Amino acid sequence: MIAYLLLQLNKLSNGLVYSTLNALGAGLIVVSLLTNFNLSAFLMEVFWVLISLIGVYKHLRPRSAQP
Repeated sequence: MIAYLLLQLNKLSNGLVYSTLNALGAGLIVVSLLTNFNLSAFLMEVFWVLISLIGVYKHLRPRSAQP
């Protein structure tokens, strides 16, 4: 939520920090779901983490590997 708010307020670009904050937030929700498990919420957050990590990877890979 914080990452999305900062993006909407033009305080953050859609880049590495945004993707990292999204992955962190979704990861924390996954951890909280381990105590009060909900399969649909768990799956949604796991995919949110994975998609965010794709964004992190795109920003961290060497520039020569980018098209």
